[in-house]
Amino acid sequence: MTTTPATEPAATAPRSGPASLILALACACQFMVILDASIVNVALPSVRRDLGFTSTGLAWVVNGYLLTFAGFMLLGGRAADVFGHRRMLVAGLSVFSAASLVGGLAGTPEILVGARITQGVGAAVLAPTTLAVLNTTFTEEHARARAFGAWSAAGGVGGMAGALTGGALTTGLSWRWVFLINMPIGAVLVAVAMTVLPGVRAERGTSLDLTGAVTGTAGLAALIYGVMQGTEFGWTSPHVVAPTAAGLVLLAVFTVVEARFAAQPMLPLRLFGLRGVAVGNLTLLLFGGITIAMWYFTSLFLQNVLDYSALRAGLGQTPAAVAFMLVARQSAILLPRVGARPLVLGGSACFVVGFGLLSRAGADSGYLADVLGPTLLIAAGIGVTFPTLMAAATAGVAGGDAGTAGGLANTAVQVGGSLGLAALATAAAARAAHASDADSANALADGYGLVFLIAAGLAVAIALVGMLLPRHQRT
Repeated sequence: MTTTPATEPAATAPRSGPASLILALACACQFMVILDASIVNVALPSVRRDLGFTSTGLAWVVNGYLLTFAGFMLLGGRAADVFGHRRMLVAGLSVFSAASLVGGLAGTPEILVGARITQGVGAAVLAPTTLAVLNTTFTEEHARARAFGAWSAAGGVGGMAGALTGGALTTGLSWRWVFLINMPIGAVLVAVAMTVLPGVRAERGTSLDLTGAVTGTAGLAALIYGVMQGTEFGWTSPHVVAPTAAGLVLLAVFTVVEARFAAQPMLPLRLFGLRGVAVGNLTLLLFGGITIAMWYFTSLFLQNVLDYSALRAGLGQTPAAVAFMLVARQSAILLPRVGARPLVLGGSACFVVGFGLLSRAGADSGYLADVLGPTLLIAAGIGVTFPTLMAAATAGVAGGDAGTAGGLANTAVQVGGSLGLAALATAAAARAAHASDADSANALADGYGLVFLIAAGLAVAIALVGMLLPRHQRT
């Protein structure tokens, strides 16, 4: 049995502050969440040297954050619907900032990994709550589209700034400032949230679906953890099979609980009766693999094939990141005019052509001649597709379900990215292994070329699924 969330009327209450300030707050939170997913990468060698990490343990400085970020987002989104957007945004910022302080002061590997895991929980509350804030603040079609464009662009800025900011802080100050910088930013954002967002109290009798929360969160976390182990241990290893199987079983139990037993489900399955939610989330799942192929594997291509340094590779991706931000803002203007379907098809065409061209690049290729053009085209496709799909996946959702819809959409992207990373890395390694010298630039280029061809195939799948979106959609 399902019921309408008790907080739905409250969730659509008038805003307390100017819309422009609320949008700035949501964008700043999204920027910080995405920034912290990448800012630490450049600092990892310094972290390993100072704290004595093993190579395996060091990976969990990154994986710990990503695991809880993806695993807890659905719960974070539902909590925003139940307890109120302002309360959960402040809670997410507080947890994120406090964990950043602990990470910046960490004296042992265990403390730093624990801080990163806790940061991921805070981020998992922030990401869907910012989407819920946008959904309930910007209800007019054109304003809502522009808000999603700005929110998407803010994430792009965070991703682009990660490597550059991390390198600057680590070189100029210390790796610890990669974490400590979040404290003053978080304090300012908490003050702004308390000022501009309306305070909402949960109605009496409203509560979280604890059984759904436990099975859903544990299932997602176990599934993502198992997939993360695939490239290190092999897909038939117990390190992969056991957690992956456990995750799938828990998610099956979660589905039964939500459909049959939960009075106030964490994920109301009626949401999938909305075509935009169902199709949008399926497309976002596929889209996660596109983003990994673009940002992660093009960086590896620049470093491992063209012999760029990490900083130079980051600079090499900067034009594409700028293109993404500019196009994301413009696609927000087009969305109310032309609808979601044409934009998704146009973005998919950019992916097919861009990845097709990039798959031909090799060890003798040049950046300007063979990499810059395709990556600009792919980035433009991401700028068109990402805000459109996020808007489609949350359109038509009642205010009391806005956080849940945002959590579901964010989870789809993160799970798709995790699955995509594992599958694409395995494909690249297998292709390179067939060469006589598997570590040569030519062999690695062949592996990355296969990744880019697979990404083009994902783009075709996105286009086919995107055809199910309505041309124009009520928001």
